[in-house]
Amino acid sequence: MELTPRQVLGLRMSSLLLGASSGGAGRATGVAEVVTWLGAMQAQDLASGLWSFGARLAGHTVADVTAALERREALRTWPMRGTIHFVPSRDARWMLDLMAVRVLNAAARRREQLGLPEETVAEAMEVLGGALAGGGRLSRSQCLAVLGAKGIDTGGQRGYHLLCHASQLGLLCIAPNIGNEQSFVLLDEWVPDPHRPERDEALGTIALRYFRGRGPATRHDFAGWTGLTAADAKRGIAVAGEALARVTVDGLETYLDAALLDAPLPAEDDEVLVLPGFDEYLLGYKDRSFMVADEHKAAIIPGGNGVFRSTVVRGGRVVATWTRILAKSRVLISVQPLVPLHGGDRAEVERAFEQYARFVERTPEVRWP
Repeated sequence: MELTPRQVLGLRMSSLLLGASSGGAGRATGVAEVVTWLGAMQAQDLASGLWSFGARLAGHTVADVTAALERREALRTWPMRGTIHFVPSRDARWMLDLMAVRVLNAAARRREQLGLPEETVAEAMEVLGGALAGGGRLSRSQCLAVLGAKGIDTGGQRGYHLLCHASQLGLLCIAPNIGNEQSFVLLDEWVPDPHRPERDEALGTIALRYFRGRGPATRHDFAGWTGLTAADAKRGIAVAGEALARVTVDGLETYLDAALLDAPLPAEDDEVLVLPGFDEYLLGYKDRSFMVADEHKAAIIPGGNGVFRSTVVRGGRVVATWTRILAKSRVLISVQPLVPLHGGDRAEVERAFEQYARFVERTPEVRWP
């Protein structure tokens, strides 16, 4: 089966649980459902990660999402590519075992650069484990203070590396913030009943969730997102089996949730959505050409340094970027169009920001250049 670019966009928006007209919005009713459907969600920037839930859960506020995180419906850790993601809490352990191992194996050189001998790293893990045992919960600065009190230098990037390393090992995970700071807990205490599938089952599960939540996508997209080897990516697709369908897009072999092809293909539409910069809408793919015009990439990823700006999306394509400032009762939103947006277009964009404003519980004030 060969798909057109418009069909790809419609199916992707549905897979990503985005957009009412695509059939995406409303298919999940809570944080646990969203993160399990998608497998994992980029959460390096917490505010962006929270809005990634809000964009898929109409009627939820940031307080609702934070409360779900306190109920442990999801947690943050470093499961893949050395970056922080939301993952289903009971799946954190096997996801770390499956995907974080390659980052861990490559981290020895970084520790040499930071001046962190292996014996110091081992001591730090013991100190952190002891400090948090018995239900402890410490902010990032408190964790660093505990390490410093034991003579472990956390200056520069050393403290961050040790907390990241402890999380990738499965010793720690990130709990909801204490004030404006990350907080850390022991993973085994925060999630005492983890799911522990065999390796083949884990590969099949992450393949199914990736393509179900982002398809149509290529095997290269999948390997890039997970950090798995090409062989493991291929094996995961094979284990997922008939749950995935194979379709062709511009001559490339892609995969998606087979159930999507049992329903009518999404109709073409120009629905407007406002998304955070670090959303799976863009972060979920190696090739983003279906969603972003080449001439707009520099505006969305300025400097190509991995920092993604928040986007306004129409019909699955990026048409503007936006920034926001939270005031006491208002959210001040500045929109920078990438294509001509006038009159009715701007009114539609402003209506789309109303959901975001409700999410942050502020009155929106949209500004145009």
